[in-house]
Amino acid sequence: MIDELARAESAVATCTDAATWALSEHDLIAALDATHRLQQRLAAVQVAAVRELDGRGTAIAQGASSTAVWLRHRLRLDVAAARRLLGLAASLDVAPPGVRAALASGAVTAEQARVIADTAATVSASAGTDVADEAVGLLVEWAEQFDPTLLRRMGTRILDHVAPDLADAAAAAALAAEAARAERDRHVTISEQTEGRLRLTGTLDAEAAALLRAAIDPLSAPSGPDDTRSPGQRRHDALSDVCRLALRAGELPEHGGDPAQVVVTTSYEGLTRQLGAGALDIGLELTPETVRKLACDAALLPVVLGGAGQVLDVGRQRRLVTGALRRALVLRDGGCAFPGCDRPPRWCAAHHIRHWADGGSTSLDNAVLLCGHHHRHIHLANWAVQLGGDGHPEFVPPAWLDPAQIPRRNHYHRRT
Repeated sequence: MIDELARAESAVATCTDAATWALSEHDLIAALDATHRLQQRLAAVQVAAVRELDGRGTAIAQGASSTAVWLRHRLRLDVAAARRLLGLAASLDVAPPGVRAALASGAVTAEQARVIADTAATVSASAGTDVADEAVGLLVEWAEQFDPTLLRRMGTRILDHVAPDLADAAAAAALAAEAARAERDRHVTISEQTEGRLRLTGTLDAEAAALLRAAIDPLSAPSGPDDTRSPGQRRHDALSDVCRLALRAGELPEHGGDPAQVVVTTSYEGLTRQLGAGALDIGLELTPETVRKLACDAALLPVVLGGAGQVLDVGRQRRLVTGALRRALVLRDGGCAFPGCDRPPRWCAAHHIRHWADGGSTSLDNAVLLCGHHHRHIHLANWAVQLGGDGHPEFVPPAWLDPAQIPRRNHYHRRT
């Protein structure tokens, strides 16, 4: 299989330098169709590999918290794409063979294959496998004409075509299946962009959507005839207001022993001279104006940094001795320090590099931030943790994973 894929890769490589300008319009369209079919065939092979790797638990064995996270790091995908790939693998794993065959032949796209697989599962539960196989054949034919959205919409009434006597009873089952899909597919993704901005994407189920609208709709209305904000800008500001209100209420759960709060790091001179930018504990930069606005009603905690960004001294808030050390860890590690993990500081706990029971101290040079999954993984697996020459943590993999045992670092978090 590896040899065949290598030959296919070589064949594709010869096409990348082809003079497309010399092709006729007919040949260009033929090339487009051929690349599209090849893309679907490769997707079928990739999905089969993902399905097998997930079943073997390879991602967990290599230290990732899930197969989706491992795929993101391994294939350099964003989280949403990794989840879609894993979801397609899971759907095809239980789908009738006709769905996988259609994808492997290039007859359907990966997204169409998932729609057909989901519909087949619903039909199979209500009408049996024979009817589901018939539905798959019809949906594959329709896939030549309809995109995934229209195909899913038509699939909701597929029994009208393949088993009319069961259609009404199955409608309720289809509704329940749709609710289950909404439960499965619900997610919110927060992606860092340039200049300290975040891109918020996701899919809410019906209940969460109703709650969001109930919360932000009253705050999204124009403030008056002179309000020049666009609807999107008003919704953005409303979401910010909702978060601000939630923080002020003081009823949010703690994160890592600290109350829910916005943590900004800036220099004292920059703050007093109104010139200094600030950094959030999740690595984002804030303008001097924003820093001064947040500082108006904030608690200030002094921290002394060395020239290389190493924490030399941390001021102590009253009754919160461990809180000061945690802030030092946040400044140094930026989040979970395990290689490939992008979980923020508020999801993390402090781990003793040398265990307390073995005489290890509770100090900055004997601690590292780890999320819950990697905290457990470090205790159970044979990874070793150490601080590098610059004072930042690095992880030595077990010999079975890397015989050379080359230390690895986390590159997802910004370093001071």
